[in-house]
Amino acid sequence: MSTQKLTIVAKILAKPEKRALVKSELLKLIDTTRAEKGCINYDLHQDNENENLFLFYENWESKTLWQDHMNNHHITDYINATEGAVEDFTLNEMTQIK
Repeated sequence: MSTQKLTIVAKILAKPEKRALVKSELLKLIDTTRAEKGCINYDLHQDNENENLFLFYENWESKTLWQDHMNNHHITDYINATEGAVEDFTLNEMTQIK
């Protein structure tokens, strides 16, 4: 099991007409995810200039525990609820260097 801390930056660009739906579904993920084993922080941001752009900044105790999170039902529920509502999604797995 990987024990190195993992940072995730996930960028979600909602279709303008689906922004409220996407935001609502993203907000539903927060409390459940923060209670998961290995979650250090799970913070949702909305861009000040482009209200359709959301960003999760997450830190996990390990990649394995983050992968467990990604396989949870609430992530599947989010994906199903927002199908066709997201214009672009980018996820970066990162390691803090200093």
